[in-house]
Amino acid sequence: MSNTYQLIWFRQDLRVRDQAALWHARQNGPCIAICILSPEQWQRHDDADIKIDFYLRQLLELKTELSKLQIPLLIFTVPLWDDIAEFFVDLAEKLPFENVYANIEFGFNELKRDNEVQQSLNRQKKELILFQDRTLFPVASIRTQSNLPYQVFGAFKKSCYQRLELGLPQCYPIPETQAPIEFDFCQLHQTDLQHIQNHYADKIKDKNASEWRVGEKHARNLLNQFVEKRIIQYNALRDYPSVKGTSQLSAYLNIGIISIRQCIQAAFRHQQGDFVIQSEGQQTWLNELLWREFYQHILFDFPQVSKHLPFKTATQNVQWRDDSEGFEKWKRGQTGIPIVDAGMRQLLSTGWIHNRVRMICAMFLTKNLLIDWRKGEQWFMQNLIDGDLAANNGGWQWCASTGTDAAPYFRIFNPISQSQKFDENGVYIRRWVPELTQLDAKRIHEPYAQNTALKLDYPHPIVDLKTSRERAIQAFQALS
Repeated sequence: MSNTYQLIWFRQDLRVRDQAALWHARQNGPCIAICILSPEQWQRHDDADIKIDFYLRQLLELKTELSKLQIPLLIFTVPLWDDIAEFFVDLAEKLPFENVYANIEFGFNELKRDNEVQQSLNRQKKELILFQDRTLFPVASIRTQSNLPYQVFGAFKKSCYQRLELGLPQCYPIPETQAPIEFDFCQLHQTDLQHIQNHYADKIKDKNASEWRVGEKHARNLLNQFVEKRIIQYNALRDYPSVKGTSQLSAYLNIGIISIRQCIQAAFRHQQGDFVIQSEGQQTWLNELLWREFYQHILFDFPQVSKHLPFKTATQNVQWRDDSEGFEKWKRGQTGIPIVDAGMRQLLSTGWIHNRVRMICAMFLTKNLLIDWRKGEQWFMQNLIDGDLAANNGGWQWCASTGTDAAPYFRIFNPISQSQKFDENGVYIRRWVPELTQLDAKRIHEPYAQNTALKLDYPHPIVDLKTSRERAIQAFQALS
C-alpha cells in the first residue's frame, strides 16, 4: 500500500485557524489528523482535572471543525509518552501515511518524546516535521550580542520590540477543504472520546467548568471583546481582582484554541497591523504577552526548570520549612489572611486565580511560610485550568526569588497592603470569604488587627507577617 496521506498530530494546538503544522501538512497532500491521549502522563505532570476536561471538550469541537475540511480526526490512548514511539510503529502498519506534522513543545519530557518518535519514524523512512507555533518568535532566535539566551526580561523585551518593528508575525489561513478520504478506519483501535470526556466531567462536578466555554469562535469573541472594549484600560484595571480587567485568554492560549499570533494581530488591528503602540493599556498587554514568550524561551534554553530545579543554582540550598499543617491551610484558604484565602478558594472553586492574587498567594507561601516553591507550583498545576509548565514555573520562581529576573529576596509583598491597595472595598474578599461579609472595608483586610477577641467563624493568621518576613530574609542571606 503506498503512503499517500500526511499525518497531522494535534497536541496543545487544538484549532484549525492559524495552525502551522496543519497548514503545512495540508500543502503536501490529503491529511489525516490524530490526537494521542495519555492519562498516566497527565497524572505525572500534575495536570488538573478541570484542564483535562477543558481539553477534551475542545477536542470534540476540533473534530467537528476538521470534518468541515473533510479531515478525519482519529483519537488514540497511549498512557505514557515513553510508548508513543512504538505506537507510531504499529500505526504505520495499519495506516498509509508519509510523514507526521506537529508543532514543537518545549518541555524536557516533550522534547525527549518527540526525539524518540523522530528516530522511530526515521527507521521507517518517515519524518516527524516540527513547526514553531507556540511563540511569536522561534526559540533560540532571540539572542544577546554574544549569541546567548537572555536571562533578564527587560533586555529580552527590547529585542522582541526590535523584531516586531520589522513586522508582526502573520497568521496562517485555514487550509482548503480536501476530497473525502476513502479508508476503513474501523480496523484502528480508537478511543471513545465522549466516554473519557464524561469521566473527567464527573470528576469536576463541584467546579464551574461550564463557565469555560470551548470553541475557536468563542475564543475569538473573547479576544475581540477585550481588544475593542478593555485593552485601553488594561494597565489601570489589570491588578484589581474584583473587576474584569484582564483578557482571561490564558486557558485558551494554553491548549491552543487561539494562537499567540492571533492575539498580537488583534492588539494592533487598528494600526492596520503595523507595530505602532497607541495606548498604555495596549503596551502593558503586549508586555504581558512577552512575559509569556520569555518563559517559553527560558523553558527551552534552560531545561533544568523542567526538572524541578531552581533557575538560580545557589538557591537550591535555601532551607525551606517543613510545615505540612501550614501548607494544608494555605491550599484550602484557611490562613487567616483574607486576600490569600480568597485567592486559594477561587482556585478550588473555578480552576483560575486573578494574576495579582496568584503572586500574593505564591509569595505568602514561599516567604511568609518559607515553604518550598515546588510544592506551590505543583498545587497550582493540579488545580489550574490554564496550568502551563513555562508560565507557572516562571511565576513561582519569580515569587520565590529563585528564578530568572526574579523578585529580589528582600522584596516581599505584604498581603495586607496588597489587599488594601487592590481590593480596597473588600469586594473580592467578600465573594470568596463569606465569613467576613459583615466587616467594613477597613477591617475586612485584617479582621483581628484591632480586636483579637473578635468572634468570627474565620481563623486567626497562622503566621506573623513581620517576623516571618525577617525569617525569609535571613534564610536567603544565609546563602551568601
